[in-house]
Amino acid sequence: MFNPTMLFQMKSMMDRFEKNHPKFPKFLKVVSTECIAPGTIFDIKVTKANGETIESNIRLNEEDMDLMEALKNLSMQQ
Repeated sequence: MFNPTMLFQMKSMMDRFEKNHPKFPKFLKVVSTECIAPGTIFDIKVTKANGETIESNIRLNEEDMDLMEALKNLSMQQ
């Protein structure tokens, strides 16, 4: 069961994140509308404050499409 107070707090945090990083939500919107298909590769690289990097990638397959659609729908409810 969802806690309405927690949802309100999450919305507030998301609004603040979007204000601090305005390009990122726009990037995610383009990716979700133009790039999600079987065979799409996500390359992810995180650089820690100390300069150390962690990298990984995934290639979407047909079985991943239901999850991708659900995540896209969830983001549209904001």
